Amino acid sequence: MEQNILLVLIGLVAGVCSGVFGIGGGVLIVPALVYLLKFPIHSAIGTSLAILLPPIGAAAVFAYYRAGHVDIKAAVIIAATVFVGAWLGAQIAGRLDAQIMRTLFGIFLIALGCYSLFAGKP
Repeated sequence: MEQNILLVLIGLVAGVCSGVFGIGGGVLIVPALVYLLKFPIHSAIGTSLAILLPPIGAAAVFAYYRAGHVDIKAAVIIAATVFVGAWLGAQIAGRLDAQIMRTLFGIFLIALGCYSLFAGKP
């Protein structure tokens, strides 16, 4: 049950960030699956691609699926909540001033860059 709650939260956060910042799922979903849910990296990538399956990535998802690296349940839960989260994010972004949006986007990118630089270092 705890895993389902984390999957829902991952989907909502990724959806809101997608709606606000226009980012793809791989930036948030893959690290969240790896670090929060301890997915192997290949399974995290395969599952993230499965989330994007309707619009893109069918061939890549099929290859990961055949290799056993797609968690269908996780992909369905996150895809549904990304849909809701993206709508919420777009609603938020539509109410924010352009300068605030630029500032928030910059903070988001700096935080992501710092995380990428320093994650896993002792």
